[in-house]
Amino acid sequence: MSFFNTVQGWADSALGWHGLSATQKTLCLYGVLMAAVLLPTYALSWVDARTLREVGIWAKPMKFMAGTALFALTTVWLTTLVPGQVGHDPSFRWIAALIIVTSLFEVVYITYQASLGEGSHYNTADPVRAILFGLMAVAAVGLVASQAWLAWVIWKALGTTVLTPTLLALLLGLVLTFVLSTVSGFMLGGRQPPAGVGWPVVGWHTWQDLRPAHFLAVHAQQFLPCVGIFAERVAGQAAMPAVLAFTSVYIAAWFTLSWMGMAA
Repeated sequence: MSFFNTVQGWADSALGWHGLSATQKTLCLYGVLMAAVLLPTYALSWVDARTLREVGIWAKPMKFMAGTALFALTTVWLTTLVPGQVGHDPSFRWIAALIIVTSLFEVVYITYQASLGEGSHYNTADPVRAILFGLMAVAAVGLVASQAWLAWVIWKALGTTVLTPTLLALLLGLVLTFVLSTVSGFMLGGRQPPAGVGWPVVGWHTWQDLRPAHFLAVHAQQFLPCVGIFAERVAGQAAMPAVLAFTSVYIAAWFTLSWMGMAA
């Protein structure tokens, strides 16, 4: 019970647990579950030395578990930054369901393939694996589409509310997560990254690797709102232009990394 009490205590202080809807709490617990599953997977990676394309087979499942946990928890956090009861909106139930179904499918399939010592992405060795690879693309689009849907729900909920730098950054982050992730995701689907370990921790490569661009795309939902909050607190009247300037730089960085990733 102490573990769950600790989690509840953290959630209550960070998000106001008792004020969250059942859907928000479910999405929070899903994120915590993904983070919890990451720990035994990490331990397993130390005893299972198998590799795939010169990288440990458990690296990809761990990345997706961590990314899913962050994605789910961030989605809930963003709903708490908006005036009103967005987290209690009936549409948010479907948004949360979309996040859970699509991300869980990806994590389960990637982990299962890792247990076999096989890849999940780009694996079209037989018709079944080819279909599942295609379904992963559909799931990925559905996952980031949840953020565009959330942006629309928030926009409607705001009504005549004055748009603050934080709210502007939040909406831009959600929309960019959908748009940039969809584009970079389809580019990635047709261009497998180089084999071997590249950068520390993440394993990306500087050239001919679209994963850095895809990372920026997916995590716009975190980076931009954080910049909006910071700008609103320290930049005063310059906060709104600062948010727009950072967004422009962010998009330019995504284009640059995409160009580097597509280099011949």
